[in-house]
Amino acid sequence: MFDRRFINYFDWGLLGLSVLLGFVGLATLYSAVSSSIPTQSPHKILYFKQLIWYGAGLAVMVIAFLINYKSIERWALLFYGICILLLVCVMYFGKYVGGAKRWLILGPISVQPSEIVKIAVIISLARYYSKIANTGGINLRDLFTPLVITIIPFFLIVKQPDLGTAMLVILIAGSMTVFIKIEKRSLLFIIVSCSLIAPMVWFFLKGYQKIRILTFLNPDRDPLGAGYHIIQSKIAIGSGMITGKGFLKGTQNALFFLPEQHTDFIFSVLSEEWGFAGSTALLIVFLMLIIYGLNVAYRCRDPFGTILSVGITSMIFWQAFINIGMAMGLMPVVGVPLPFISYGGSSIISIMICIGLLINVSMRRFMFE
Repeated sequence: MFDRRFINYFDWGLLGLSVLLGFVGLATLYSAVSSSIPTQSPHKILYFKQLIWYGAGLAVMVIAFLINYKSIERWALLFYGICILLLVCVMYFGKYVGGAKRWLILGPISVQPSEIVKIAVIISLARYYSKIANTGGINLRDLFTPLVITIIPFFLIVKQPDLGTAMLVILIAGSMTVFIKIEKRSLLFIIVSCSLIAPMVWFFLKGYQKIRILTFLNPDRDPLGAGYHIIQSKIAIGSGMITGKGFLKGTQNALFFLPEQHTDFIFSVLSEEWGFAGSTALLIVFLMLIIYGLNVAYRCRDPFGTILSVGITSMIFWQAFINIGMAMGLMPVVGVPLPFISYGGSSIISIMICIGLLINVSMRRFMFE
């Protein structure tokens, strides 16, 4: 029998912010794929595809908050195993796009398993940490299992190669680990070890990845090559000034100076058209969404629900932080989409699942009061 308390505890604010970001994303994407020169704009079909993905995303979001999240905890390892299997399938049967093999072709659609595996890592870590968390903090021995859970998808995603998503998995896992608390000695050991290992990572990077880092440090070293993306993105953001040029009036976008304007650099499109005011408004909405997510974690009295909410919120935060920082030239270009805004079916589906899970935890908090 349906419990009326589900409606009373439903988080309408969280849903409202997500819908608002969805509308902003669709409007910005429409502008990004529309051009004042119709013969040079072959990407308008992407807008209609995104509409379909949003419809599918709303459907999976409803499913995600209707199923009791405690049931998801029981199936966490199976879900994780399926996602790892999909990543392995990408290695052998994946489709090459832009020099990277990240997509699986399933009939008429392309799926990017690395987007869904982030959710699998969050659920698996939340399940593990909820069973061992204590006030004294966890030690290095307790961190072995989370390390395995995180490092397997990390290396499989790096192999594609997709360093941005791989680092995102590390950041999410790290945020969840810091939240549940680590013993001081163990934390000190981790910090020292990472400090010693970090410089060695340079020797394992591919050539184009090294160029991206060097370009981030000095975009003007190759303004027509590797530095072109960052330079044009910064020009677009700066040209918007305070109030922007207006919807569909961004010249950097319309004249095709801005590359990857519908994916990695869609924030630059928004900034050029709506200026500092519009960009700030978007940041405020993202901040409110993050606060709502942390509030769900704070109000939940179930350890699994609390840690799950923290993991999802950290994912939204890091993706927004990295993408916007990348567009502003404050971070290297790593190909991380802006949640709700960037084009991409797998990205939309994964973020909608996450919102559904947050609503799920929020609307069932009365069960633990």
